[in-house]
Amino acid sequence: MELAFLSAVEQALLVRSREVSSTELVQLYLDRIQRLDSELNAYVTVCGEEALERAAEIDTQSGSEPFRGVPIAVKDLTPTAGIRTTFSSHAYANFVPDYDAAVVRRLRGAGFVIVGKTNTPEFGTTAFTESDLNGPTRNPWDPDRTPGGSSGGAAAALAAGLIPIAHGTDGGGSVRIPASCCGVFGLKPSRGRVSSAPFGSLEGLSTAGALSRTVEDAAHLLDVLAGYEPGDPWWAPPPERPFADAAAASPGTLRVAVTSTPPIETPVSPECVAALRSAADLLTELGHDVGEMTPPWSDPDLFHTFIEVWQAGVALHPIEDLSLITALNRGLVESARASSAVDYVRAVAKLQMIARRTVAFWDEIDVVLTPTLAMPPVAIGWQASVDGAIEQLLRNTEFTPFTAIANLTGLPAMSLPLHWSDDGLPIGVQVIGPPAGEALLLSLATQVESARPWANRRPPLS
Repeated sequence: MELAFLSAVEQALLVRSREVSSTELVQLYLDRIQRLDSELNAYVTVCGEEALERAAEIDTQSGSEPFRGVPIAVKDLTPTAGIRTTFSSHAYANFVPDYDAAVVRRLRGAGFVIVGKTNTPEFGTTAFTESDLNGPTRNPWDPDRTPGGSSGGAAAALAAGLIPIAHGTDGGGSVRIPASCCGVFGLKPSRGRVSSAPFGSLEGLSTAGALSRTVEDAAHLLDVLAGYEPGDPWWAPPPERPFADAAAASPGTLRVAVTSTPPIETPVSPECVAALRSAADLLTELGHDVGEMTPPWSDPDLFHTFIEVWQAGVALHPIEDLSLITALNRGLVESARASSAVDYVRAVAKLQMIARRTVAFWDEIDVVLTPTLAMPPVAIGWQASVDGAIEQLLRNTEFTPFTAIANLTGLPAMSLPLHWSDDGLPIGVQVIGPPAGEALLLSLATQVESARPWANRRPPLS
């Protein structure tokens, strides 16, 4: 296989054995970024000189780090010391942090070389990587379509071979959404599995996750990212064994609930339902106990209750001049400032009750299989074609009604790239696991990947 599309685990092995240098790998991806990213706009910042200097240091030393010398991209919502971090906002256009977020420190410690920051919507608020500051990212399968999610830059770069593995964050589905749109594997860990240090995480909705071409890469990356940081308000129990080992084990026979009924009432595209049915048939062929069941996750006030909490995240940014942010985020800030502490706590309590009721469903089953999205990748600008913050966020929900429930409940979830539409667009299926059940998801994903491989599929723009 072409070096650019080798897995990150394989690339690290080549670097450790000195068959390939880190400098060669970094230069390879920098060349591909220069050649292709003008069409994709996946990167906000490319730090080629710094990356080559770090790669040269690695090449003169010995070490056994799991991802030694492998390039990686970091989503531009995550602070990186010495590397511009814009949050895709004019308010932070020239912001260069003097510290690393904990996940970035862990990435560097694992031997990764950061080659740049990937595009995201302002503050990661929406499910479409379209930024007033940095422009839209385009889907390498069809440049007129969205790569989806606030980690769209990361997924597009990965799918097009501009990086071997990517970091993303997922507050309402923003790892799984672009994984589905771009035909790659996306994993959202359980609440508390990956620390948000040095920050808090709004009610534990958001977490760092993995975007990869192989399940093995995601499992090894989770082993790097997972773990407690001092002062974390919640944390998942340590795994019984490394996630990489769990991914290689058999999942056994699982009780699988299949549903195309989302938590929020909205139509689901026949193509997304077809992807779900195909995946359900595959799991049946693999020996799992598959049946139609829907968790008790519906609530008529779910959307507005979620927004009452979600809007607070934007309002926490210390921005005096609201003209520097998008109209959508300005509307959320104004709404949050007009709300009381009692309003916020009441919304949190309501979401917690929905979460308790929903998670209890996993007492009877092992995993829930759903479409990742309610429709294939939509055209760029589809969300912005309606006016008003709430109206635009409703468009998010029409596109992504299945994903945020995993953030609300704290359950782990993944998107599997198992289906392509007749016109060649990727359509993922989502699997939601039990509490702290990443090991189970990864073992199932490896089984599915072996039965129906996807890593060799290439988009036209690659």
